[in-house]
Amino acid sequence: MRQLLSRLVLGLGMLGAMTSAPALAQEPKFTVAPPSAAASGAAIVGHGVVGAGPEAILVMHEWMGDHTNWAGLLPFLNGKAFTYVFADLRGYGWSKGLAGAYSADEAVADMFALMDHLGHARFHVVGHSMSGLIAQAMAAKGKERVKSLVVVTPVPPSGFKTDEAGFQRLVTVIDSDEAMRGAIKARVAQRYTDSWVDYKLAIARNATGREAMLGYLKMFTGTDVTAEVAGLELPVLLVTGADDIPFYQEATERPKFAQAYKALTVETIANAGHYPMLQTPALLLSLIEKFVAGQKS
Repeated sequence: MRQLLSRLVLGLGMLGAMTSAPALAQEPKFTVAPPSAAASGAAIVGHGVVGAGPEAILVMHEWMGDHTNWAGLLPFLNGKAFTYVFADLRGYGWSKGLAGAYSADEAVADMFALMDHLGHARFHVVGHSMSGLIAQAMAAKGKERVKSLVVVTPVPPSGFKTDEAGFQRLVTVIDSDEAMRGAIKARVAQRYTDSWVDYKLAIARNATGREAMLGYLKMFTGTDVTAEVAGLELPVLLVTGADDIPFYQEATERPKFAQAYKALTVETIANAGHYPMLQTPALLLSLIEKFVAGQKS
């Protein structure tokens, strides 16, 4: 009987230990600041900050989405080691009411003004798709300020070159939900449900409007920073998705980046396409934080 009672007490103790496990940490949220003006008169784009670590990381978005694309990473961010600054370009997200020329030069100036405003003299830059091109332009312009680049399924240094027919197909993506659905499906190898595609479409449509999309389309199809970045020695992490369209796959991207950057690391995510921050957020974040942690000089 005593043995039986001992076993019952032990079992109840173990059950108590299991049920008294600590609660999950509260999921971090963006600390949002709307567009404003610096003392110098420079425009400060809308942005959200997460974390308070010593290493600052500026994160920019793609053509068909704003900061919302990155929200799935928030539960996993290391806010003690890093300060993340999620910036919305003019015409997008938190900066939706901020008009502009939508040029690469303007975006570069805006990003440096933002980081000045937040007190970050040197920092790391993460760019996705079209903002991968902006990130590279930042590295060329501010060699002494950009510690490293992480470019996720990026537009290469030469830009997204296309003929008039190709340009007009991209304009159709701006104007037609069906065309945008087709573009999204192609960039994830047709692997996702219609509900997921509609979710991604909603992110794009809520993020911005026609004027900004058309402006940035002209930017990433008409900007070439090949000469400006040639021979840059800063560390660069290129992240590609195996399910992306051929233009953004590793076989196409690696040679273009290897020609430009001396310190290039390449990672390909097997089960992602153009949107690893939506498809494989924990893995993408791990790649970013491990890379940045090794570049703290």
